[in-house]
Amino acid sequence: MTHRVSLFVTCIVDQLFPNVGMAMAEVLERAGCEVDFPEAQTCCGQPAFNSGFRREAREVARHFLSVFSKAEYVVVPFGSCTSMITHHFEDIFQKDAASLEAARDLKPRVWEFSNFLLEVLGVEDVGAELHEVVTYHDSCHALRELRIKEGPRRLLRHVRGLELREMDIPEECCGFGGTFSVKFDELSGAMARTKIDSVMRTGASTVVSIDSSCLMQLRGALARADLPIRTMHLAEVLANR
Repeated sequence: MTHRVSLFVTCIVDQLFPNVGMAMAEVLERAGCEVDFPEAQTCCGQPAFNSGFRREAREVARHFLSVFSKAEYVVVPFGSCTSMITHHFEDIFQKDAASLEAARDLKPRVWEFSNFLLEVLGVEDVGAELHEVVTYHDSCHALRELRIKEGPRRLLRHVRGLELREMDIPEECCGFGGTFSVKFDELSGAMARTKIDSVMRTGASTVVSIDSSCLMQLRGALARADLPIRTMHLAEVLANR
């Protein structure tokens, strides 16, 4: 059975990490999905929601619901955006019955990328190969709101040539937190440095996560420390052959 998948690539992927979106599409197509990209998509509304601008968040979220209302599945390369759609759309539309109904109707069709591979497609081995030592960073929204932890690790363990080494603090925040990193830059930077110290103790050459925002934060910290460690989204690892 072929699944029709609509990609929601998120603002950061669209503007800064387009390779993540292309890698996700490649992996899904390899797994037998029919993939499309609705060009009218913009944002899920999370930045406005997290900053307290709920009216603006509702406006953006309504557009999202309109764009993806007919999708069979919506697959997202971010835990945080997936959480916004599946958890917080219901919060912001409590006084808007029509939008609340639309959000509840779409919710079971919205999936974070790794969860979709495992839970919908039933795929653990996508034929990837990467001869590197990697460590995995648990992003906060994916871990705490979506309860995603073992799934990405299961997928990584099926990558040929890859050695997965755990950090001693894999679940500790990287310090990004969206606007948190701007408003509290010194605290954010200190949290990132703590995380990088943990990465270094693993001896890994690559840090992997399912949230590009976390990887952007870690990449900046690694660059400032002049460390030869790179970051990769899980989709990029799984697309590698």
